[in-house]
Amino acid sequence: MATKERIGFIGVGLMGHGMAKNIVEKGWPLTVMGHRNRTPVEDLLGRGAKEAKTPKALAEASDVVFLCVTGSPQVEAVVRGPDGLVAGLKPGSVIVDCSTSDPVSTATLAEELAAQGITLVDAPLGRTPKEAWEGKLDTMVGCSPETFERLKPVLEAWAGRVIHIGGTGDGHRMKLLNNFLSMGYAALYAEALVLAQKVGITPQRFDSVIRGGRMDCGFYQTFMQYVLERDRNAHRFTLSNALKDMRYLESMADSVAIANPMGNGVKNAFALAASALGPDKYVPMLSDAVAGLNGISFGPIPEDKA
Repeated sequence: MATKERIGFIGVGLMGHGMAKNIVEKGWPLTVMGHRNRTPVEDLLGRGAKEAKTPKALAEASDVVFLCVTGSPQVEAVVRGPDGLVAGLKPGSVIVDCSTSDPVSTATLAEELAAQGITLVDAPLGRTPKEAWEGKLDTMVGCSPETFERLKPVLEAWAGRVIHIGGTGDGHRMKLLNNFLSMGYAALYAEALVLAQKVGITPQRFDSVIRGGRMDCGFYQTFMQYVLERDRNAHRFTLSNALKDMRYLESMADSVAIANPMGNGVKNAFALAASALGPDKYVPMLSDAVAGLNGISFGPIPEDKA
C-alpha cells in the first residue's frame, strides 16, 4: 500500500476542525497550525495530529496543505512572506484553498505559485459544520484532472460530494454563484416573513405552507429553525462572511462587465444587517434586522453563551 501524503491544515475553526478531524482519523499524517481558539487544536493533537507554529514550519512538514480561512487577504498572508507557506513548500507540493476566496486573487496567486513548482487548487465548501464533523461536506474543485486524481482520496475523507468543476479558479467562481443563491434566499425569506407578519400571517402559519412544498429546501429549514425556535446555532454562517462573499460576487461581475442588480440588492441587505446587529451574528438573523426596520419583532435575539 502506498504511503499517504503528509497533510497540513491551517484554519481549524467551525468548518476546518471537522475536516481536519476526518483527515487524521482516516490515516493521513496531519500537521495543524495554532489557532486563537486552542480547543480544536488540542482536540486534534489528542487524535494524533502534530502542531506547527508558523506556516513555513507547517509547509516543511507537508506535501499538501489545506487552507480554511476567511478569504483572499488571509490566504495571501499565509502563503506569502518569509514565514509563509511558499518559504517552506517544495516543488510538487499542493495548496488547497477551501476558503470562499476572490477568483481574481486565486488566478493571480496560482500563476505566482506555479512559477515555483507549487500547485494552487481551489476547493470551497458547501453545507455546515455539522456535515464537516460527519465527513459529509460538498466541495467544488478547480484544478487539472491529474491533480484532482491525486487529491481525491483525501478530499473524500471529509466530503460526501466531491465535484471536479473545472480549472483553477472555477471552484471559487462556482462557490460565489452558490452563495449568491443561498444568500439571495435568505434575503427573500427575511422580507417575505416581515411582509407576512405585517399582513397578519405569523411565521408559524407561513411555515405551514412552505414546509414540505416545492419551495422547501435544506437552507429554508435551517433559516426557519432560527426564526421559529430562536436557535442561534441553526445556521452558523456569519453576516460578515455573507457580506464578504457578496462583495466578491460583485467583483466577479465587474470583471466581466455585467450588471448584477439582484446581487447588489442582496449585498446591501447583508451590509445593513451587519451594521445593525453586528458582523458576528448569523445569516438567519437577517430576518431580525429587516423586522426591526419595519417596526416588528420575531422575538429576542439570543446571545452567544460561549
